[in-house]
Amino acid sequence: MAVALQTLLPDPVPVHHLGLYREPSTLQPVEYYNNLPYHRPSSASAHPEIAILLDPIIATGGTSVAAIQTLLEWGVKKVVVIAVLASQGGLERAAKEGGAADQVDIWVGGCDDEVTDRGMIRPGMGDVGDRLFLTIGK
Repeated sequence: MAVALQTLLPDPVPVHHLGLYREPSTLQPVEYYNNLPYHRPSSASAHPEIAILLDPIIATGGTSVAAIQTLLEWGVKKVVVIAVLASQGGLERAAKEGGAADQVDIWVGGCDDEVTDRGMIRPGMGDVGDRLFLTIGK
C-alpha cells in the first residue's frame, strides 16, 4: 500500500513503520515495531502536519486506535487512515477513540457489518497478514 500511495503524492515523503498485531485471545493490540524518530522537533511548528496511516483491514478497530494514538502522541497534528475494508463497529471505534474529529480522517474502500468472535470481518477477505506473509494454515 505504501508504494502505491507514494506514486500518488507530488513529492517524496519519509516513510516510518509501526508494527502492531492483535493478540488472538484478548483481541488487544500489541506493538512489536516502531521506527518513528525518537526525538521530537524543538518547536511546535516543526511537528509533522499530517501522517497517512495505511491499515489494510479495520476489524475491531483496536490496532487502528493504537496506531492513531501513537502518532498523535509523537506530535502529528492530523492522521489520515486509509483502509481497504472495515467493519462497521471497527470503523466507529477508530473514528471515536482515535482522536478529536479534526485530528483524524478515515477513508475506507468498503465496509462489512459483522465481526466474528475471533475478531475477523464477516464476510471479509480473510487474514491480510496471512495473505501478505504466506502464513495461511501455519
